[in-house]
Amino acid sequence: MTAAGIDTIGVVGAGFMGSGIAESVARAGARVHIYEPQEEALTRSRQRIEASLARAVKNGRLDEAAASEATARVSWTTQLADLQQASLAIEAIVEDEAAKATVFAQLDEILPPDALIASNTSSIPIAQLAAATSRPDKVLGMHFFSPVPVMRLVEVVVALETSEQTVEKAERLAEALGKRAIRTKDRSGFVVNMLLVPYLMAAVRMYEDGFASREDIDAGMQLGCGHPMGPLTLADFIGLDVLYAVCDSLYEEFKRDEYAPPPLMKRMVAAGRLGRKTGRGFYEYG
Repeated sequence: MTAAGIDTIGVVGAGFMGSGIAESVARAGARVHIYEPQEEALTRSRQRIEASLARAVKNGRLDEAAASEATARVSWTTQLADLQQASLAIEAIVEDEAAKATVFAQLDEILPPDALIASNTSSIPIAQLAAATSRPDKVLGMHFFSPVPVMRLVEVVVALETSEQTVEKAERLAEALGKRAIRTKDRSGFVVNMLLVPYLMAAVRMYEDGFASREDIDAGMQLGCGHPMGPLTLADFIGLDVLYAVCDSLYEEFKRDEYAPPPLMKRMVAAGRLGRKTGRGFYEYG
């Protein structure tokens, strides 16, 4: 079986996002290889995917046979060369341009000439990553949303040199994964974060200034605007380190105050209060 004509996909990065992308690919019928240099990270990824599939079975969204077949389509490796037969590689590592460019250059060396390379970046311009390769026409952004198996959106980011054929393949893949693809130009933040970040930063500034409590800020947007969660809860869910990096990227590109991270964000990141993943952010988590 294949997902939109792509039978093997490589995922670079075995974190929460990379594992979610891999799970979605496997459930759609394609083989997927997850690369991470640290064995411990691969073990956590394997446990994360198995637990997610088990929840899907328990909730009636997947039967046990389908979950078992999806698990069998996933392999985990500490060798990047094991991705060399992939028709598409999706990078999902730390939000750092230099680190991502290094990965793109390495993938360019080992992948087949007609393979596509995509980044799951939420803010870094794709053109800067494409410049690290010899195939800029086959490079694009595929920005998934967390948790990937549940969230139905993929931003397809079209860089200056990205070909129409590459874009269409990515859109067909998103559809095969059960997602809705939206096209966006290659500028920092794309569609969603350009709209979302000013809203979240306004909430952080409001809390920082003592204008209202964290609970009242969140309740105001939940009960007054019908949002499923308040902005400070959402910031904790995203991860304050990730959000801070997105803010930095947006501010660097547009120099507009609404994108600048407030001082409180910098101090929380420095203190390791990153949100749900560390147990503390704007709220405390067990």
